[in-house]
Amino acid sequence: MNLIENLSIIIPAYNEEEGISSVLDETIKIMEQTSINYEIIVVNDGSTDETAKIAGNKPVRLINHPINKGYGAALKTGIRKAKYPLICITDADGTYSPQYIPELIKNINDADMVVGSRTGSKVAIPLLRKPAKWILNSLANYLTGVKIPDLNSGLRIFSKEVINIFTPICPNGFSFTTTITLALLTNNYSVSFIPINYDHRIGKSKIRPVRDSINFFNLIIRTVTYFAPLKVFIPISLILALIGIGLLVYRAITGGGLAVTIVVIFLAALQIATVGLLADLISKFTSLSKTSLRDKIKDE
Repeated sequence: MNLIENLSIIIPAYNEEEGISSVLDETIKIMEQTSINYEIIVVNDGSTDETAKIAGNKPVRLINHPINKGYGAALKTGIRKAKYPLICITDADGTYSPQYIPELIKNINDADMVVGSRTGSKVAIPLLRKPAKWILNSLANYLTGVKIPDLNSGLRIFSKEVINIFTPICPNGFSFTTTITLALLTNNYSVSFIPINYDHRIGKSKIRPVRDSINFFNLIIRTVTYFAPLKVFIPISLILALIGIGLLVYRAITGGGLAVTIVVIFLAALQIATVGLLADLISKFTSLSKTSLRDKIKDE
């Protein structure tokens, strides 16, 4: 089966009655203009409005969660139920135009994941979210060593096989896309970013700016610590060592001698570096095990 000839489009939806009809109609219209075999899976994530009813009247596969489980949980359900090996995810709120899907598909042969990067000429990201977004992207860029144009875009294409390796560590909330981006980049997978426009959403946003930004910050640190622990532990160790050296020089100049505090700081720096090295060994061993398992699956 050729990946590029078959596509499962997954659309998670929670109380999106205002936008889902036009999103589905436009997606079907765009895909009918291609030669690609496709299916559209709408995962109704416990909506309390008319979302399920509207989607049920369209030529799509409708999967219902009895309760709201979260954006990531809805994507996991859709990925698990998808019948094709190439997956596209997008949103039900009208922010991502389906016109970009064929363009993303054209680039999937050269990457493990293709992301619709919200860096086009028309990007309707609320002003209040831009500072937090810049801080989070800068942190992710440093920790991964890669310039990431868009960390958590909701429009992307990837192979089901690659994503299934990492879905066990992906959260059930909005952080799913962030985790997948970081996981692939820190494990030397190829990720391409294609500039796209980003429209104003239809309906009410589910994003909570302050709370979700804090969660994203914690997630970035946790994910990179999981896959590339030296990026987190070594800088902390070096900062403590520099503080210790600074205090030692200061006390030497002032004639204070060696203090217990300085010894404790140096020991803490050494312990953190040691933990980082051990974590890195475990991470590398786990990565090798996953690679071996993936290669074995391919051979079979």
